Formats: sequence, structure tokens, C-alpha cells
Amino acid sequence: MNKSYQLAISQTFPCNYLPEQQERLLIAIDKQLQSAKPYAWLMSQGFRRSGDQIYRPHCINCHACQSLRILAQQFTPSKSQKRIVKKNSAFSQKINNQMQENYYPLYEEYISKVHADGTMYPPNYQQYQSFIECHLIEQIFIETWHREQLISVAVTDILENALSAVYTFYHPDYRSHGLGVYSILTQIEIAKNMGKEFLYLGYHIEGCQKMNYKNKYYPHQILTKNTWLTVNK
Repeated sequence: MNKSYQLAISQTFPCNYLPEQQERLLIAIDKQLQSAKPYAWLMSQGFRRSGDQIYRPHCINCHACQSLRILAQQFTPSKSQKRIVKKNSAFSQKINNQMQENYYPLYEEYISKVHADGTMYPPNYQQYQSFIECHLIEQIFIETWHREQLISVAVTDILENALSAVYTFYHPDYRSHGLGVYSILTQIEIAKNMGKEFLYLGYHIEGCQKMNYKNKYYPHQILTKNTWLTVNK
């Protein structure tokens, strides 16, 4: 895509992940970019979305956010990842194409008990809806169930050649089951079955404990100086 598009730069504000840094965003505001095919291209350029807003870090003095995607067809789970799959073998999955009413209570409990120190606390329905819901692209909602109880939802976008992991929230009582990892492993398997090349995981931030877990899946690629570099184990 060699056309020119209208982008905007946000004001500088304190970084949510590295307290000593200031954050600034490059935002895709051009209406020509507000659909599935351009969004898939923007993902390959290091952009993400929050709701319908498409953005990429554009910080002046920091380049810690690194876009990361897993090579789904080549992925091989580690021993610890295999153990998590085995530990959660009693769980079942269901894929929905639309948000369901029983998602919000699970989201609310997750934010209140797991991320009470984060920017999304306290949760409210309007914030949840504007963050999760998207009109740009097709979404799926990967549900994990333990018997009759919904315990996890992974919000996932479907791109032309990839899936994109948007956000996962889960029941706090199941925290010891590694549902974040389990969710990613499930998304990789679904990407494989759909014939997708990649699973995008968003930004890996080495210096942030909450954001430095994404490079544990091999092989993966990191976007460095506008080039995707493959990292094998």
C-alpha cells in the first residue's frame, strides 16, 4: 500500500507500562484505513487497536514497545506450555461470533480482582464496550468453560493471514491454571486450523512485568526498525 494516509499524533502522557517514560501515539484517523484490509496492513506495520481506534506507539525517547507475532504454523509448545494444556484438559472451548451478556460480569470481576492497580479500574460497562467491541473487522470470542461455568474469554480479530489476540479476561478463582498462557495456546491452535500464518500478540515490553511474557512462544517475529526478525528458540 503506497498511498498517502492521514495520521495524527497524540499528546504526550505518562506511560502506563514504564513509569519513568512518557508515551505518545500515532493514530490512524484516515477513513480509508477504517476497514479490514487496511487494518491488516497496519498490523503488519506495528499498529494495534483499542475499540475502533488504531494506534502505534510513537514515543520520543523510548522504543521499548516491540510488536510481536507468533509463526502459528511452525509453533512448537515448550514443556511448561504442554503442562498447562494437560492441567486444563477438563476445560472445553466454544467460539462465538458476537459479544454475549455473560461476558461483562466476568470482565468486571477480572479487572476488580486481578488489575485493581491498572488504568481500567474501576470497570464499567461503557468502558468495556468501547474497548472490546470493534466495527473494523470480524471478531471471534473464544470461550473457555469448566463444566457449566464460563471461566475465560479471549477476544480475537480475524485478519487476512493472521489472528490478533486483542484481550483475554478470566475468572480470578482460576488464576493458578495459567489461563493467559492457555488462551494464547488455544488461539495458536485455532490460527493453525484456519490456515493463518501468524498470531499477533501486541506489544512485548521487556522492562514491564505485565508485558514481557509474549516472547515465550517459538518461533516468533519481532518488528525492529520496520523489519520483522524471526526469533527461534
